[in-house]
Amino acid sequence: MSKALIGAFVALGLGATVASAQQFPEKEIQGIIQWGAGGSTDAVMRAVTPHAEEVLGGTVVMQNMTGAVGAIALNHVANSDADGYTLLMGAENPQLYKVMGLGDKDYSEFTPINILARGTPMLVAGKDAPYDDYAGMMAYIAENPGELRMGATGPGGLPSVITAMINSVEGEIDVINVPYDGDGPALTALQSGAIDVYPTGVGAAIEYIRAGKMKPIAIFDTVKNTTLPDVALITEIDEAYAAYLPWGPFFGVFAPNGTPDDVVEKLSVAYAEAAAHPDFVNLMEGRGFTMMGISGAEATEFVTKWQRVTSWLLQDAGLTKVSPEEFGIARP
Repeated sequence: MSKALIGAFVALGLGATVASAQQFPEKEIQGIIQWGAGGSTDAVMRAVTPHAEEVLGGTVVMQNMTGAVGAIALNHVANSDADGYTLLMGAENPQLYKVMGLGDKDYSEFTPINILARGTPMLVAGKDAPYDDYAGMMAYIAENPGELRMGATGPGGLPSVITAMINSVEGEIDVINVPYDGDGPALTALQSGAIDVYPTGVGAAIEYIRAGKMKPIAIFDTVKNTTLPDVALITEIDEAYAAYLPWGPFFGVFAPNGTPDDVVEKLSVAYAEAAAHPDFVNLMEGRGFTMMGISGAEATEFVTKWQRVTSWLLQDAGLTKVSPEEFGIARP
C-alpha cells in the first residue's frame, strides 16, 4: 500500500474523529446510576442532569443499576465503549472497593467529568449532653472512660471514617461504639438517649439541630459551613485535622478512560454549568452539601486524596480486608 494511500486513510480516520467530537452527542447518552431509585445519588443525578442536557443539546437517559455496593454499575460502565455515550453517575464508594475486598476497579479506570458536591461531616450530641462543644466532649471522655456511647455504621461509612480520624489525631479514645443500620436509626437513637454522640453529615442532622433535638459539636471541614456558620470547625480546634480535610461523601459523573478529549470537554462544560445552576445549588446547599463543581486535574487530585485518606484511616483502624499498600495507595 502506498504512503499516499496510508496517509489518506489516517487523515480520513482523524477527520471522522474530529467530526464525531464536534457533533457529539448524536444519540442518547446512558447515565448509569450506582444506586437505587430514591436514594441520595439518584436524587442528585436526576436534579443536575436536566440542566446539563440543556447545554449539551442532547438527552441523557438515566438508569439505576444496583448491586454489589455499586460495583455492578461501575464494571458495566468501565467495560463499555469509551465514546462518551455511557457515563457513571456515582458516589465515593468505588475508591474503597480494593481495600474492602469488593472489587478490583476504582475511579482510576475513569476520567472525572465533574465532582458535583460533597457531604460535610459533623459530630452531633444529644440535647441533654453535659457538654456543648468538642473540648467539653473530649474532657468528658477523659473523665469517664468507656462510658460515652458513640453511634456507628458499617466499615467505610462516614461514622467509621470520622471516628478513625479522631483516633488518629487524639489517640484512641475510650468510648463504646454502638452499631446502627444507617443514619436514620442512629439519629433516632441519639434523640432517645440510647447513644450520646454520632458522626453524621450536616444534611442529615440540620433539621434536628434547628428543632433543638440535638447539639452540634463540631464540623469537620476547613471552611465555615453556610448552613451552620456558628458551629466550630474541627481545624479551628486542632490544626492536625487539616491533613485529612476536606473530606466527605461525594457525588460525581465519570466517563471511561480513553474517551476522546473533545467529548470529555463537552461533557465537562455541560455538567459544570449544570452544577452552577441556581436551582441545583439551592437544592444541594439546602440539604447541607458543599458545592464543588470541579473537573480535570483538580477532580482527579480530589478523588485520589480521598482514597488515600480514607483507605489508610480504615487500615489503621483495622477495618480493611487488604492493606492499601498492596495497591500502591500512598499514605496521606
